[in-house]
Amino acid sequence: MTQLAETALSIELSPPDIGPYRAGNTGVPYVTTFDSGRSGPHAMICAIVHGNELCGAIALDRLFQSDVRPLRGRLSLVFANPDAFMRFDAEHPTASRFVNEDMNRVWSLDVLAGSRTNVEIERARALRPLIDSVDVLLDLHSMQSDCAPLILTGPSRKGRTLAAALASAALIVADDGHAAGTRLRDYAGFGTPGDPRNALLVECGQHWRAKTAAVAIDIAYRFLVQFDMIHINDARPHLLPSEPVPDKWIDVTDTVDVTSEQCRFTGDYKGLEVIPLAGTVICVDGGREIRTPYDDCVLVMPTRRLAPGLTAVRLGRYLDISQADDD
Repeated sequence: MTQLAETALSIELSPPDIGPYRAGNTGVPYVTTFDSGRSGPHAMICAIVHGNELCGAIALDRLFQSDVRPLRGRLSLVFANPDAFMRFDAEHPTASRFVNEDMNRVWSLDVLAGSRTNVEIERARALRPLIDSVDVLLDLHSMQSDCAPLILTGPSRKGRTLAAALASAALIVADDGHAAGTRLRDYAGFGTPGDPRNALLVECGQHWRAKTAAVAIDIAYRFLVQFDMIHINDARPHLLPSEPVPDKWIDVTDTVDVTSEQCRFTGDYKGLEVIPLAGTVICVDGGREIRTPYDDCVLVMPTRRLAPGLTAVRLGRYLDISQADDD
């Protein structure tokens, strides 16, 4: 999508003022932890890993404004990339995705412990000690295209189980992440089978749609209820009207990475298109034709940023919610 096309989109959201949350209470700017004094998990809700994705900041602002406090365990509310977020400009809404590099690709031990430095890496290093103490993580994001909300669980069964327990109308997607770098939801033990830590990444909808912020708020409250951190009666005013919970999930089997500057899709794909026939050409990457590997192939989050090294699209198939491979 070109910058011209993106500015033509309606910007229905405004970035909240996160200045009041800068001091926090942990010694790390824009990080606040509430401790109930009672046994329970350390839960973290994270927003603005990408500075142009406003919905998570709106959800955290709602939690702060509602004086949410955990009934058990600890709750950390984290504005991950405030430097990028502060640069948001509705006239150029994609420009504030990051300052130097995608913060959701730096969460490997090699990068965090390495010598390379920039705004996003230094911020990740500052957050790492807190994240190392987190048991359950909810990372709130949004998408380029108007697409149904997605809960990305990683490939492990534990992620799918947690996502299903939220009873959200969002569609569960089990995937492996990106070749370009490690996501926060895949950091350390979050995606490791047998490790008690767990994480979800929720793509709440198109970046700047009003419904996207409502989904982010809904998911945040469902997450807190799931871990008995708040009462359901306190969550209900913030939840969306009941919608059917999907009876299928998407198992991602292939990830298509861009290898040339001439990569182009063969259609105007926005996500969740089902391609009926195996062997259908969906993308041409230089001289390489990308074909669907099986019938009824689902296109997951096709990107508008078709640059070498990035993920062009994930390919998956719908499975009944009762169907799941063992870890």
